[in-house]
Amino acid sequence: MLDAAVQVILDKGAAVTLAQVAAAAGVSKSGLIHHFGSRDQLVVALVEDTHERFRETVRSHLDLSENYPGKMLRAYVRALCAGSAEAATARDFTSAPMWGGLYTIPAVAPVMEENAAWWEEQLALDGISPERILIVRRAAEGIAMAAVYGEQDESSISTARDLLLELASEGTFRAPL
Repeated sequence: MLDAAVQVILDKGAAVTLAQVAAAAGVSKSGLIHHFGSRDQLVVALVEDTHERFRETVRSHLDLSENYPGKMLRAYVRALCAGSAEAATARDFTSAPMWGGLYTIPAVAPVMEENAAWWEEQLALDGISPERILIVRRAAEGIAMAAVYGEQDESSISTARDLLLELASEGTFRAPL
């Protein structure tokens, strides 16, 4: 049911109804309410699920042979800038414009705060400066959003990914850019 909810929200936005989600999931509206109780509870479950899926995607990009600082940040970059169907899914799950109005639901705010704190903690444990983390993380997210809107082709995503992976390691950027 959550997969159906994701697709309906990506198609219709935050104004989605339980009836639309139920129809997409192939269940009755009462069956959907039985599982989630309310639209807000469905949205909270959906947001929690998408956060966990994205975490799993990032973990799947961890390169355990990289025994130097920045390992988790590089996995984050790979997850968002892989140029694959998996990366597109990761971008859908993290795409603020796609989810826009959901974040105005009061019950979603604590879930978002917990997720943000989790990422800050995980990336801070990575052994590189907070400034470097900020720049690389937000750049990867920006590239992912540009890809969502079709503004970047696979070649430019690959080039940007390589530069961000380099920046996600202590040391200096290679010259020339």
